[in-house]
Amino acid sequence: MIPNEPKITPALIADHGLTPDEYERFRGLIGRDPSFTELGIVSAMWNEHCSYKSSKVHLRELPTKAPWVIQGPGENAGVIDIGDGLACVFKMESHNHPSFIEPYQGATTGVGGILRDVFTMGARPVACLNALRFGDPKHPRARALVSGVVAGIGGYGNSFGVPTVGGSVGFHPRYNGNILVNAMAVGIAEKDKIFYAKATGVGRPVVYLGSKTGRDGIHGATMASAEFGDTSEEKRPTVQVGDPFSEKLLLEACLEIMRKGCVIAIQDMGAAGLTCSAVEMGAKGNLGVTLDLDRVPTREAAMTAYEMMLSESQERMLMVLKPEKEKEAEAIFQKWGLDFAVVGKTTDSSRFIVRFGGDVMADLPIKELGDEAPEYNRPFTEPKKLPILDAKSIASPVSIKRALEGLIASPDLCSKRWVWEQYDHLILNNTVQRPGGDAAVVRINEGPKALAMTTDVTPRYCEADPFEGGKQAVAEAWRNLTAVGARPLAVTDNLNFGNPERPEIMGQLVHCVRGISEACKALDFPVVSGNVSLYNETNGRAILPTPTIGGVGILDDLAKMATLAFKAEGETILLVGETKGWLGQSAFLATVLGREEGAPPPVDLAVEKRNGDFVRKLIAASSVTAVHDLSDGGLLVAIAEMALASRIGARLDSPSAGIPPHAFWFGEDQARYVLTAKTAEVPKITAEAAGDGIPVRVLGTTGGSQLTLPGEDPILVSSLHALFEGWLPTYMAGGAAE
Repeated sequence: MIPNEPKITPALIADHGLTPDEYERFRGLIGRDPSFTELGIVSAMWNEHCSYKSSKVHLRELPTKAPWVIQGPGENAGVIDIGDGLACVFKMESHNHPSFIEPYQGATTGVGGILRDVFTMGARPVACLNALRFGDPKHPRARALVSGVVAGIGGYGNSFGVPTVGGSVGFHPRYNGNILVNAMAVGIAEKDKIFYAKATGVGRPVVYLGSKTGRDGIHGATMASAEFGDTSEEKRPTVQVGDPFSEKLLLEACLEIMRKGCVIAIQDMGAAGLTCSAVEMGAKGNLGVTLDLDRVPTREAAMTAYEMMLSESQERMLMVLKPEKEKEAEAIFQKWGLDFAVVGKTTDSSRFIVRFGGDVMADLPIKELGDEAPEYNRPFTEPKKLPILDAKSIASPVSIKRALEGLIASPDLCSKRWVWEQYDHLILNNTVQRPGGDAAVVRINEGPKALAMTTDVTPRYCEADPFEGGKQAVAEAWRNLTAVGARPLAVTDNLNFGNPERPEIMGQLVHCVRGISEACKALDFPVVSGNVSLYNETNGRAILPTPTIGGVGILDDLAKMATLAFKAEGETILLVGETKGWLGQSAFLATVLGREEGAPPPVDLAVEKRNGDFVRKLIAASSVTAVHDLSDGGLLVAIAEMALASRIGARLDSPSAGIPPHAFWFGEDQARYVLTAKTAEVPKITAEAAGDGIPVRVLGTTGGSQLTLPGEDPILVSSLHALFEGWLPTYMAGGAAE
């Protein structure tokens, strides 16, 4: 036993998140009792956050390959070929638990971590997105959490100098004790200059780069792998502290030494810090790594080996450098005012050895540390099938006008301008579509090509039917990209669920993954990166299953990009796709009737692909003037959003016969789009649709200052605008949550 280290006891093992069986598995692997530092290392490597021990058996179902995929899951970020010798690098990750405990720092370090994942691959970040879920607006902590998270995202992204261009914000009581903060970053690199974590060569220097190591974030990964209780505030010391200005320097220094040809392998120090980064680089290259912690730059006195190995201090990298380039790399980092320290070397021993103060603090088999991590095929129950609701049996208590007003001013569907105006979404001068549309669009260099990107999920669908909900999350992201004219290319995901040790929660995860897999295969939309966040619950109450999908697509010509705003008066409004008036799990049912019931709308993936391909063809041919996909709130909410974006009204025709008006206007049938076109284009569009077997109907005409529906009082666009824009700023200023 190493002097001054605590004795390993069952209580200490439990505090590190290891089960007795897992501890015995580790003892068998190393053939002895571990040191305290070794216990800390394995607790970091084998926790849920780092090992995916409950999910990886199911993640293997996801499609990850396509001709344009350069790097799929398993690296810091996914990489796809976008033509012209360029690659798009992107990933999404969660920072849920830290953001609930300390919203500002939790959100900032979530953004900082995902940016490092992207530029570690050699890409310059060009955009950030997010997906946020908060509890009931009436909850006593809700305002403070929204305020802190939004300020943290803006504070880091704005200071670092990357635009935050899109995302989503939702509210539900199931997130009261466990909010979600999913951060996504997108970067561009030369496709023949991608950098990986695989170390090669024996005796090469392992170099620590960036900011100094402190005690912040110790046990952060372990904390992210445990559910909350009433004492979650006590976990505040496990939340890291970010510095976007240091990260900006780190970005520039890393990209410079990459350009100079200094780097063999590189790994961000994210979850579990020095431990995971060193082990992953060595294990991927079938090499050993020796670390000398006496050389690690620290900012706090008397740090122990255990603390240094588990610290999650931000803005740090670990690299294996070409020996002959060491001095050149050091000079570059010194120029940028960052720490540069040779803290170890690669070896042919296949061991992970950590030395400190003359003692060997850890001596572990490096490959087995990852390969022998537990892998559980946990029992799961089949989710219950909910009944299909008959729209004719659901009466609306209010008029269509009142229902639209209630929906457009609801927490989920109201304008999120209060949020995104705190983000710099225009910095770098390449943002072509700002937040508020179907997908963000960012120009690639000087154009004419651009990237489209979005994040999406409908948690109430996933709760009601995880398989259909998983399919719908992918289909919705695919539609969002299609609606701006982009060709969808690939997906990153962030799978947020409760405790996988509960069979019903594991069932949600398994069936959502199956739905995602089926949709990605059908839509040729592979998963190239992602994150799993489990144990998102408090006192046994889980969040809604929330498998967030981040989608990326390519526009070949920005001049053909579509937006959702009506462009002129007198244009024809068209609906693509079949409408049956599906009200199960709809926003109308939840907001207007206060009910979350029934099966969600089914997703026919063949129809999704057919309708989406048709819409993209119309956009490419400049046959349509505005496009908006249909999702939450259904048809009339989509039309209202198009009117609000332009301040142009619409005269709408009667609903389809046989469908109750409220079901026609607010049903959430899938695979649908609203388009506008000049009148002369309509016969050609409808004829082409008929030839392809695609339902298209004329809904009405743009014009005036109000929405006019048969049998309903006119709805002033200006009145809708006040409702749409008013709820969130009023709420955040202390107004009522109703």
